[in-house]
Order: sequence, then C-alpha cells, then structure tokens
Amino acid sequence: MKGDFTRQTFRADRYYSAVLLQQGRVQLDADANEQAAIQLALARRTAADLIGQHGGPGMGFEISYVPRTPRKSPASLNIRSGRYYVDGILIDSTRPAVGQSVGGPEPSPVSDSWTYWDQPSAYLDQEREADELPGEFPFLVYLVAWEDLVTTVEDPSIAEPALGALAPDTAARAKVIWQVLPLKIEGAESPQQAFDDWVAERTAVRSFLAARTEQPDKIEDDPCILSPDAAYRGPENQLYRVEIHEGGTAADSATFKWSRDNGSVTFPIVALDDTWVTLSSLGRDDKLALHAGDRVEVVDDAYIARGESAPLPRVEEIDIAGRRVRLSEEPQAGVGRRAAWHPLLRRWDQRESKAAGGTVKLAEGTWLDLEDGVQVWFKPGGTYRTGDYWLIPARTRTSDVDWPQDKDGKPLMAAPHGIQRHYAPLAWIRGANDIQSLRKTFQPLAKPVTG
Repeated sequence: MKGDFTRQTFRADRYYSAVLLQQGRVQLDADANEQAAIQLALARRTAADLIGQHGGPGMGFEISYVPRTPRKSPASLNIRSGRYYVDGILIDSTRPAVGQSVGGPEPSPVSDSWTYWDQPSAYLDQEREADELPGEFPFLVYLVAWEDLVTTVEDPSIAEPALGALAPDTAARAKVIWQVLPLKIEGAESPQQAFDDWVAERTAVRSFLAARTEQPDKIEDDPCILSPDAAYRGPENQLYRVEIHEGGTAADSATFKWSRDNGSVTFPIVALDDTWVTLSSLGRDDKLALHAGDRVEVVDDAYIARGESAPLPRVEEIDIAGRRVRLSEEPQAGVGRRAAWHPLLRRWDQRESKAAGGTVKLAEGTWLDLEDGVQVWFKPGGTYRTGDYWLIPARTRTSDVDWPQDKDGKPLMAAPHGIQRHYAPLAWIRGANDIQSLRKTFQPLAKPVTG
C-alpha cells in the first residue's frame, strides 16, 4: 500500500499476538499498523480454518447468465449481493442504501445484485472487446480480491475539516477490492481442478529481491552531516518502494520504478488538456513538491484496478500560479480524465532514467543503484508481475537499510511484499440456462431451542 509510512513491521512468521505500548515511549505509526495487521491476520486465519479456502452464507455471489439482447447489448452476468470469504477475507458485495434528501422523493429500492458491467471495482467497458464475456460456452466465472489503500483523494470524507485544506491528511484506510471475471478453460474434464492449476500458476512466487547499502565511489556530502564512512548517504529516513512496472522476464521487457517515499507523493488532477495537467496542489513543501525533470504516472481508479502500466512522462514545465505542469507526452488515452475515478499524478524518483517509458530496465544478478548508496539485486531467472513491490526502510542513524541478513551479514532474498491476490471459483457456465455453481455455502450455527 502506497501510504506515507515509516515502515511496515508485521511478519506472519513471528507469530506475535499483540503490540503492547509502554509508558513514556515514542508512538510510531508502524506499531499501530502492526497491531491492526496482527488482529486482521488472526481473524482471517480463524475464518479460513473454520470455513475452508472459500465459502459464504446464503446466496452471496450467486451467478446467473444474461444473454446478448436483440439490440446487441453484450452478454452479462447477474452477481447476487451478499458476503463471501476467500482465504478468510470477508468480501461484501451488498449495495449501499441510497439516502433520501429532505423533502425529496422516496429513493428507489436497492437492487439485490450487480451486473457484470456495473460491478464497482472492475471498470469494464462495453466498447472494449477484451472486456466482453467469452462468445462461446463453456467458461468459468471466478472471484478475485485484494486489499488496497484509500486516502482522502479517493474518499474526501476521511479528512477532518477542522484541520483545514492546507494541513496534511491523517490516517488512511484499507479496503478489500473485488472483481468477478470470466476464464476460458479449454478441454477441462474438471473445471475445479483446471481452475486450481491456473491459480497455482498465477500465484507462484518467481521473483526475489535483496537490498543493501554500499558507499558510493564519489562522496560529496558534508562530513559535518554524514560520517565519511556511512554507506547510506541520504539526509533523511526513507521508505523506499521498488515496484515492477512492466512485467515479464529480464530478457524481455521487464522494468521497475522506485520511490523514496513509498509512492505516497501524489497530486490530485483537476483537468487534463493535451500535455498540460491542472492540479489541486503542487505540494505542501519542497520535499513533497513537483520539480522539472521528475517522472510521474497518471493514474486513476480504473487504471489501478486493471493493473495497467503506461509510460511515465517527465515534468517539463511548472506553472506555479495556475497550479499546472506540462508533461513530456500526453497521458494514455482514457486515463485521468474522469473526476469520479479520482485521477492523480504519482511522483516516482528515477529522475535520471533514460529508458523508454521513463522506468528502469530490470537487470538480474547484479547490484543496481537507486540513490545515496541504496542498491537492489534481482535473483536470476525471475518472472515479474506488474504491481509486485518490495519495501526498503533506510535509516540515517545506522547509515544502512533495514533488511534481513544471514549470520554473515549478507542480505537475504525476499519474495514480493505484495500485491497478494486471492481467488475463488463461482460458476461453470455450460450454457445460458446450464450453470454449475462452484460456490460453497454454510448455515448459521445458532438454531431455535426446541422442547
């Protein structure tokens, strides 16, 4: 999650049961966030132990097929509202109630289902052929879910009005994102087994990274501020984020981008006009501002949910009075232009990138410099997915990164810290009226007392 965090300390393999505050100590965001993560992991582990890999009460996420209409509206699905658990994660698709204004008419009854096209987090487009359901039967329908960060950009109601518009936002929120999607499986005798094999292939860990600090060959820092022997040369504590931009293999076109602030430096977009972007703010201070030469990514809710990876343009010019920036190229068509999708510019820090697309070409088996002595190393033979990321805390007091090491002080390789996606099959559609449910259900334990 791209929040303004000091670091993320929760580790499932440490089996901690609680975070215990002590009197007179500094309170850290990492401690509070670890407590929330411990409780969430415990609740989800308990649910998974009791329910199994997936299941739900009632008719939540029941699937029915809606054929193409005579007016050539594309085929669709009805997705029954309700709750479902995948790997212990609660996924709630209940439609929110519509409020009634003072003196206004009675709101329409809330529907008990979504359609394939209007589900809230898939951002499907009936004009995009790739988004259409398969034109031939059979095919499988599945549920995928993951957790994402919500800030005041996506939900302004989080902000405390008393703090004023110029103050930084406060706490963010985590939200479970879900999508119902089709999967074409050829020649499968058992759709369940074929789906399990497909999920195993998609979730297999095939990329590893290690991080360290190494004193640069050329040192220009003030020795009164940094020790001449320091490996990490940064003037501030940072949480570096290394994120895969273009997936694939190193031999093909895999690239990555990085941020010294966990990708949390963002600027909400007000308007787009060719290469000019009008922003709600240019940043609170110089550290969190935009500068000519910065690499930025134009994103919105749909771009993020689809896992897209567009080129990262360079900031060429800044109009301070108009709160505008001119980019080196026009953003990808269809991205950043709908206010309802919360468009924003996200700053990345590989300013010196000369690669096409503004990212860094991924190279394996060699130490790659980020900045200020921070280096990363990718294990040879990896396969990379867009959005996979690693977090690397760097600290001035130790002049080093906070990264696990073996007994000899060598950095250990780590699998991506996210994004973790969770999958469950919902239905095997053999025909418009021939649907095999793959859901699992359970009933409440409590029953009326008899006798």
